[in-house]
Amino acid sequence: MSDTTEKQVKDEAAVNSQPYQTKSHDEEVGIVNKSGQLHTDLKGRHMQMIAIGGAIGAGLFIGSGSALYKGGPAALIIGYFIVGIMLLFTMQALAELAVLYPVNGAFYTYVVRFVDPSWGFAMGWDYAIAWLTVLPFELIAAGITIEFWRPDLNVAIWVTVFLVILTLIQVFGVRGYGEVEFILSMIKIAACTGFIILGIVINCGGVGNRGYIGGKYWYEPGAFKNGFNGFAGVFVVAAFAFGGTELVGLAAAESSNPRQAIPKASKQVFFRIAFFYIINLLILGLILPSDDARLKNSSGANSSYSPFVLAIQDAGIAVLPSIFNAVITISVISVANSCTFGSTRTMQAMAERGMAPKFLAYVDKAGRPLWCVVIQLAFGLLGYIGVAANGLDVFTWLLSLSGLSYFFVWGSCCLAHIRFRLAWNAQGRDLREIPYRTPLGIWGSAIGLFLNALCLIATFYNALYPSPNATPDAADFFEQYLAAPIVIALYLGWKVYSGDWRMWVKLNDIDLMAGARPLEIDDDAEEIMEKKTWKNLPMRIFRALF
Repeated sequence: MSDTTEKQVKDEAAVNSQPYQTKSHDEEVGIVNKSGQLHTDLKGRHMQMIAIGGAIGAGLFIGSGSALYKGGPAALIIGYFIVGIMLLFTMQALAELAVLYPVNGAFYTYVVRFVDPSWGFAMGWDYAIAWLTVLPFELIAAGITIEFWRPDLNVAIWVTVFLVILTLIQVFGVRGYGEVEFILSMIKIAACTGFIILGIVINCGGVGNRGYIGGKYWYEPGAFKNGFNGFAGVFVVAAFAFGGTELVGLAAAESSNPRQAIPKASKQVFFRIAFFYIINLLILGLILPSDDARLKNSSGANSSYSPFVLAIQDAGIAVLPSIFNAVITISVISVANSCTFGSTRTMQAMAERGMAPKFLAYVDKAGRPLWCVVIQLAFGLLGYIGVAANGLDVFTWLLSLSGLSYFFVWGSCCLAHIRFRLAWNAQGRDLREIPYRTPLGIWGSAIGLFLNALCLIATFYNALYPSPNATPDAADFFEQYLAAPIVIALYLGWKVYSGDWRMWVKLNDIDLMAGARPLEIDDDAEEIMEKKTWKNLPMRIFRALF
């Protein structure tokens, strides 16, 4: 082989293949209870569908109605857009870390490693508790959606049916989770696309007796309601709607090719935000007035008052409300399926590091964290509480642990990425060793962290003053902000238990190589790396998004 040919092969390997360094190792930091190995059965198609449609559920199809009623159509879109942009930066940061460190526990592990073990303990349990408590809510929601057709049947029947279905999915391990999400996400994506088309037809007067609507409802009753109070109230609803997107990072340890699948999946978040949320909600705000009294009940699991279903009913279309209610049922089951994945992998990773009971670290031969699955399904039994009188009030308090929790977790992901980059620089490592680098680097994470803090402040204000003339009420406040004192209690509890009162892990003390899969660096590859110019800027933006 000639020298020229050898150099071409070498350059191509450096830039395109870019193998992981053989000196890196998969042993993770802080493991004290190592059990079985999780299986890497998730393919690229699973990861992309989890990113695009995995978390679309009651938060979008039902919760958006209460947000529309509180803040108006403009506040609804702006609030969801802010949370969406924040999540886009968060997912980019998480993708960079997940490709370099495809370890069990993902963001919990990153926070422990790059920020502070006590804060990681708080974030891990906060995230696990959020998913544990969401599961019974989703089961109740699925049961209530069936009441749309059969109000004569007790909801407990459907809670049992869906819990059995969920249990059967767990038999097939992570592959079962991936295949179910792949199929259900396709259905949800088709439904969102169909609603956009239908909404345009309704708005133009193609169906129904309202004629051409246009932007009428943006003028009367108006684009905004209840001032800043209404606008601030959108954030928690939006966080609940977007919750679960970060599962792509959590799935890195069980992906067959994280280096290829994670960046692609994280880029799909852009389309999910722009298409499945913003455009759908824009259409919704054009065809359904925000002062519709029915929207008062558009919260929790009450799918009969889904703004999507109401908009279709108002158009006088007979069959479609039932079809869309079926989509909501499927969406709720999908989120319930995600619950079992999110909580079980987090608890298992925490147990491996001595931050949860040791028996939770057990992974069987099929790659399932068995005892974690048992605990998650046991929490599903709380769904029967919803059948009791005032049972849904219990879920209101349980859900107060989830919506706000996502802001803490997402902000911590951004902070972990910032600390990782600072440590990488402080220890003199080359950025070219990082397999996937976020387009905006550390600044994207800084923006994401800032937006998370902004949403927490806005939510705090709304918890105190939910309406312009409201006075602070303890029950109303903790109904929205209960996660905050729990996070603080978990953080201080681990500080006391561990006796480690450092604010941060020192940058030079961070182990950057344990479990890492950096790239081999070949200086010759620099010769054929694409230079950044104004001419190729559009193509570089295209590749960053696609």
